[in-house]
Amino acid sequence: MSNPKALEGITVLDLTKVLAGPYCGSILADFGAEIIKIEPPGRGDDSRSYGPHLNGGSLYYENLNRGKRGLTLNLKTEEGKQVFRRLAKQADVVIENYRPGVMERFGLGYEALRQINPRLIYGAITGFGSTGPFSQRPGYDIISQAMGGMMSVTGQEGDPPTRSGNALGDILGGMNLAIGVLVALQARNVTGEGQYVDVALVDSVAASLEQAWQRYFVSGELPTRHGNSYDAIAPYDSYAAKDGFIVIGCGNQKLFEILCRELMKKPELVEDERFLSVSRRVKNNKALKRYIEDWLKDYTVDEAIELVLAHKIPAGPIWSLKELAESEHARARNMFTEIDHPRFGPIKLNSSPIKLSRTPAEIRAGSPALGENNEEILGCLGYTQADIMRLREMGVI
Repeated sequence: MSNPKALEGITVLDLTKVLAGPYCGSILADFGAEIIKIEPPGRGDDSRSYGPHLNGGSLYYENLNRGKRGLTLNLKTEEGKQVFRRLAKQADVVIENYRPGVMERFGLGYEALRQINPRLIYGAITGFGSTGPFSQRPGYDIISQAMGGMMSVTGQEGDPPTRSGNALGDILGGMNLAIGVLVALQARNVTGEGQYVDVALVDSVAASLEQAWQRYFVSGELPTRHGNSYDAIAPYDSYAAKDGFIVIGCGNQKLFEILCRELMKKPELVEDERFLSVSRRVKNNKALKRYIEDWLKDYTVDEAIELVLAHKIPAGPIWSLKELAESEHARARNMFTEIDHPRFGPIKLNSSPIKLSRTPAEIRAGSPALGENNEEILGCLGYTQADIMRLREMGVI
């Protein structure tokens, strides 16, 4: 008997495209929800054209839409709206990332849909949310990182504001939408009713800056860019060794003292006025870093990490994607899943980082071809083959 699925029996209508919304859908799919990916006929999700490509298909799209079923639907037609209403009447969740007001103009916004399904949970993810002065602005990841404060604190000292190396705003937004949907599902168990989940990329990025806000609110001083160091702890940075860089994190006084006395053989640093407390070490991090790198210059990265870890101080190498993918850690944690895709052949996808002991995540299938499950899904709604052919001829599907 196969393992039960945590979200088995939950049906999600996924109207989202590109990254944040589809990422949310992939989280729910990995835990067993039935995700019906709804795309415009003919062109589908914009990300179907994004690289990297393999055998004429997009692996960008594949990774974010695995385990979903595909339906094409033109919501600008009355017939398309009727199909969607029939789906929504039976569904548990709708997620969409249209600009606020678009679904309302279709007659398919939350207030309209809750009239036909009071238990429906409606998740909307946008750049700036459904309220506020910027709600009608388009939002992309780079906009969220810029206006959410992340770029202002990211980069080396003296360098211009820097975007993180991945679409972190989209990922944070997608994660928050998934959390919001799961919370709303549990609330429905209590109240019997669904609700509206409103997630903004900018809000998600801003919330991720954690202690930077408290420092600003207390002091009025703006955080600055200072590379890989941290405003709250020192030493906590990247450091040059003989053949590369390592990171070391001394999260408390005891670890700092072990580093100075037992590893660096510089006990006097513990009593140095510049380094007596965490706040002083943060303020004088550059000077402290010079001492550490002077000590590390005689060690390779591997030697330094082995030595530091032997003294129970957190440390690690700065891995490339290749090094992580080929590591024992990645294999032990099943960080990547290989599937045999009917169009792409054997490919590797990102596994879920959420490990549950009784209802684990699983990539059950690849992404759907555009409209792959049209007949199956519409047939379940009571449409005949003649109905489906007519909808196709009208450009509805």
